[in-house]
This record gives sequence, C-alpha cells and structure tokens, in this order.
Amino acid sequence: MATLRTWLSLPEVAPAEDYGFFGPDSVAWRVWSYPTGLTIGFQRAVVIEELDPALIAAVDTTSAIYSRPRTRYDRTLRYFAMVMFADSRSTANAADILVKIHSKAVGIDPVTGRDYDANDPQSQLWIHLTAWHSLLVAYEKFGPGRLGPDEESQYWHECARAAELQTCDPADVPRTREGVAQYFERMRPQLIGSDIAKKAMNHLLDAEVMLPPMPLVLRPLFKIVAAFLRRGTLATMPRWMREMAGLPTGRALDILVIPWLSAAMTLVSLNTRLQLLLLQLISPTTVPVAAPVLLGVVPKNPVTTTPRQAQKTYGYDIPSQAHHALREKQRNRVLGERLPPSDEGLIESQPILGDIA
Repeated sequence: MATLRTWLSLPEVAPAEDYGFFGPDSVAWRVWSYPTGLTIGFQRAVVIEELDPALIAAVDTTSAIYSRPRTRYDRTLRYFAMVMFADSRSTANAADILVKIHSKAVGIDPVTGRDYDANDPQSQLWIHLTAWHSLLVAYEKFGPGRLGPDEESQYWHECARAAELQTCDPADVPRTREGVAQYFERMRPQLIGSDIAKKAMNHLLDAEVMLPPMPLVLRPLFKIVAAFLRRGTLATMPRWMREMAGLPTGRALDILVIPWLSAAMTLVSLNTRLQLLLLQLISPTTVPVAAPVLLGVVPKNPVTTTPRQAQKTYGYDIPSQAHHALREKQRNRVLGERLPPSDEGLIESQPILGDIA
C-alpha cells in the first residue's frame, strides 16, 4: 500500500529556469510529450539499440539492466527527458557528466573482437537517431498520425540541434525521413542479433521489470498492460530487425494491437494528471522534468537557446572535446592494465540523474 500511495502522490511543480533547447513551439515537444513518447517510443529505442554490437557489449559488461533494471531505466529516461524539456543549464551539466559516465564503458566486444567505447561518435549517433526515430514512429502509429512535411523537417532539424549534447557531429544527423531511412540501411550490415543482444532485447521488452513492486490485486492488470506494450513495440519494428533478433513477426497481432493502444493513448492524452501518474509509476525521477511542460508552467525566463550557446555560457566543453584525460585514463585501466574502470562521473551523476542503487 505504501508503494501505491507514493505513486498517487505527485510532487510540487516548480517553474524551470528557461525553456531549454526547444519550447512550446517545437514539433519535438509535441511528439515527445504525447503518451506514446516515453512508453512505446522509448521502449522501442532501448530495444533496437541493442543490435549494435559495440553498445550491447558495454551493456552486457555492466549487467545493470539485469541487476537494477528499474534504476537504469529511470535514469536513462530522465536524461532523455532533460534533453527535451529541462532548462539549458541543468541539461548542459547532465550532458557533460554523461561523457564522464560513458568513459567507463570501454572494452573489447566478445562478439566482433573489436574495441568499443560508449563515447565513440558513431555509437552516439546510433543511440541519438534510434531514439528520435523511435519516438516519431510510435507517435505516428499510435498517436495523432503522420507529421506534415514542414513539421517533419522541423523535427529533424531539432534532432540535429539535440545532437550538440552528444559526442557525435550534428552535421551527420539526417534532416529528412528519407535520410534517416538511408542511415538505418547503412547501419544494417553492422548490426548483429547476437545471443547477448537477444537476451537484452527480450528483457527490455518486458515492461514489468521497469515497474515497482505492485499490490497483489493490481498485478494481473499490469501484466496485461505490459503485454500490450510489448506487442505494440514489436509492431513498430521492421520485420528484418525482428528476424535478426529472433522476435515474433506475426502481422495479425501487429494489426490487432493498433486500435487498442491508439485508443488507450488518446484517453491518457486527455488527462494530464493521469499522464503524470503513469510517468511516476515508470520513471519517478522524470516527473519533475516533464511536469512543467505537461502542466503548461511558464519558466522563470521563457526563452530557448541552443546546446552550443549553453555550453559556452556555463563553461562546458562541447562533448566531443570533453574529459579526454579521464577517457584516456579509463581506456588505459581497462584495455592496458586489465582493471575495472573507476566510478568517476557515476557517483557525481546521482544528484542530477537519480540514485544508482
């Protein structure tokens, strides 16, 4: 009962410092704030990402998605929400610390035998585009529908702006749907449905592992919800990806799940409090980030900026140039001395992204 009471209690909402990098006129806010975004869209992103052998090597080495799945999901979702909704100062700080956290994720991929580095620009581009594409796919399939040409162009230009918070080059971000499709086709030969990838993808498709302990009376309901979310996420994935990962490819269930999930997302979208309660359930640390946007709370300074401007204003290096000494130190520890990486960045991140315990 304590868990249920906690879930039903929403924190007080304070105005943000500013609108961050997008704001209420952005297409990105509209797509990411719709109920499909931080549910099916985000689940699709973290599932598909695992097909990259470098990424899954890092994920499997830490085993955090298995040992503390709810915490890992919560922290990751909070970071993505900060990029979209939080103020520019906090997000620039979070992005800088993320470079430090990723410095730990270096090693040798047991599948390909190649070195991996979570700060590698191409790995960061894969994560970035997979997330932005997945949230748009979920919005269009289970939400209001396809964006218009001008809206879509704006969305991908906003995606490139957000890439300034990653170690990748924003110039590498496609600015059209066709360009994004071409990117995934170029990546296709590099993706591998390895055993560790299949294990992670199946694990992440189970929404129940992200939830807190439920009262006995509510468990059957949430099993049904988790099953629908799994099937909905599968329905957004291309057949070749599902075959590569050994996931179900039945078209009949794909078609059947669409009206049910679309109706559910529409109903949730009509009730802001319900949206926040559901977000509190799946990612409590994300609620303070998203609540001002969902409730229309105007920030103290209602302006937007860009990541590059924020990095200059608040004294952060751009991510591709940040913390090279620490990154080299971690590589030497792991690849040279065969020692575990240090926890620099991870402990520092807790006040910003949430506890790691």
